[in-house]
Amino acid sequence: MTKNLALIACCAVPLLSLAPLTAQAGQGFPSGIWTIQDENASISTQSLTDRYYVNGLHIGWTSHRGDVPSFLAGLGHVVWGDGTQRVSIGVTQKIFTPAATQLADPPLNDEPYAGYLAATLGLIQDTSTTRSVLAVSAGVVGRDAGAEIVQNGFHSVIGQNGTHGWAHQLPSEPAFDILVSRTWRVPLGRFGNGIEADALPQLSGMIGTTEIYAQPAVTFRIGEGLNSDFGTPLLRPGPSGSDAYRPTRPFVWYVFGGIAGKLVGHDEFLQGADFQTSRSVDPYRAVGQIEAGVAIIWRGLRFSYTQVFQTRRFHGQIGGIHEYGSLAVSARF
Repeated sequence: MTKNLALIACCAVPLLSLAPLTAQAGQGFPSGIWTIQDENASISTQSLTDRYYVNGLHIGWTSHRGDVPSFLAGLGHVVWGDGTQRVSIGVTQKIFTPAATQLADPPLNDEPYAGYLAATLGLIQDTSTTRSVLAVSAGVVGRDAGAEIVQNGFHSVIGQNGTHGWAHQLPSEPAFDILVSRTWRVPLGRFGNGIEADALPQLSGMIGTTEIYAQPAVTFRIGEGLNSDFGTPLLRPGPSGSDAYRPTRPFVWYVFGGIAGKLVGHDEFLQGADFQTSRSVDPYRAVGQIEAGVAIIWRGLRFSYTQVFQTRRFHGQIGGIHEYGSLAVSARF
């Protein structure tokens, strides 16, 4: 566990050095939006849950509007044009396992064990009807991501058996990815008493060592105060509204449902290590996803829950639809 914490610190410290740009005198930490988010496959209607994309943990900070270093602000205006800007930084860990977690030597046609640990620097730029995101992530895939320590350590704490095949996980390699995303807010109408509906079409893409993909998506929402954000956050590659929000009324709420299609060019977590020999499976080149959930913003806090239903990601995957839940809590200071 000490090694894992050291790795997280090494990823986070260079980016967290940007956070004091918005710190106010007397505060022990930078002002802005702080988010903690966890995604877990145990939140499922199926009996076999601890498999495939097992868990994702994200801790992030997002600046207030306009609190952006000048070099990033200039880049954003060159790429996206006019708009208000925020900078975001965060650390994310993901854990992937096969379905046969009780075997010391899982079948070769099962998803490889893999861990991912990375820090992300992002630029968020908004207009009244769009949100654009440009982000760079750097970290590690493999043993040095600490996934085995976190998973089996947590299982030990809650009294569950550990998984036994981590000796066959992907070898450690550097991870570097660039993400670009744009979301549009399209009003659909009002229904009295402040209730409104909108659609959030989104187009995103990533290129890098871990994944190469393009992803069109659309989310439909109904509630009050929809212009407070651009949808709830999901860990990429899920379609995400990002961690940024600004309440436009004392109490904001909405329910939502959406659909996304991912066109896969490369997926290291399935196809194996980029620069070394490792286990691998053959990915599907098109993956579908449906999500539904609820979000509440109250007293500066945002709570969101999303249930995700995902089609098979690789040939030979068992169990049909893969499910996981995503819970995010954010606070504005």
